[in-house]
Amino acid sequence: MIQLINKPSIVKAAGTKEKIIEEYFGAVNSNTTDLSIAGMRSPEGWEEPGQTPEFDEYTLVLKGTLKVKTKEQEYNVIAGQGILIGKSEWVQYSTPFEGGAEYVAVCLPAFSIDTVNRDF
Repeated sequence: MIQLINKPSIVKAAGTKEKIIEEYFGAVNSNTTDLSIAGMRSPEGWEEPGQTPEFDEYTLVLKGTLKVKTKEQEYNVIAGQGILIGKSEWVQYSTPFEGGAEYVAVCLPAFSIDTVNRDF
């Protein structure tokens, strides 16, 4: 199979401020469920609800700092670093630092609103 992606789809984000999600591969843009790849731009002060997803999430920070909180620890992931959060781990992402953050998220299997299991 070959699939050219001409542009990403903008997906609405959960959280306290407007965050931009540009999905290149996933349920919305490429109709794929095996994997999703999305670029994220989160403003300073953004925070999303905690979640216990049914997928592994690989995150690579390109700019700024992404705060990643788990039940055991908090991580400040800076530009050039990555973090893997395994499925069934509780996690909360935020960008409380000046300038927010830009990062890429890869979910395996693909991100789904039905499998992210957000705290509400």
